[in-house]
Amino acid sequence: MSKMVEVVIDSVRVSLTNQQRIIILREVNHERYLPIWIGPYEAEAITISLQEIELARPQTHDLLRNLMKSLDARLLRVEVIDLQDDVYYGNLVLEANGNIINVDSRPSDALALAVRLHVPILVTGEILDIAGIVPEKDIQNDPEIRETSSATEDKTSEDRLSIFEDYLQNLDTEDTDKPEDDSEPDEEPPLL
Repeated sequence: MSKMVEVVIDSVRVSLTNQQRIIILREVNHERYLPIWIGPYEAEAITISLQEIELARPQTHDLLRNLMKSLDARLLRVEVIDLQDDVYYGNLVLEANGNIINVDSRPSDALALAVRLHVPILVTGEILDIAGIVPEKDIQNDPEIRETSSATEDKTSEDRLSIFEDYLQNLDTEDTDKPEDDSEPDEEPPLL
């Protein structure tokens, strides 16, 4: 099996294109991210726990946590162990009666339990190598890139501004010279 890498939940986001939820995992001590699409209910369950919102009744993931405690089982960690056809596979690693038990899980459910029980989240290095995202260097601060693209940027800016110049040239300014109507309103505004 590939080396496991610890990650933390960086954020839970909503896609602007289709309203799907995405959880962003960030590698500990590195700027590498792993986006995982999750369902809205799992996103809500994770967000509620991250924000430490108290609910009157337990949600499904709270029920699982309570069940583990009742059975004297302990969640050691959650793992994202595989990626096949754009589907992630997760694993709960439990300790019960002195035995280590691996339980197949969707990563979103595993993460909802991890935030409730404050356990480590691990991802295989292979998945991070395949699907991880490393932010690119800020091109605005790179003088080489700015120099080579400045002529193009100037032309694009001129083209955009020319639309406003045409509008301003065709604007009828005679109406702006007329004084405003100073007549009284038909009725008094109500007193508050």
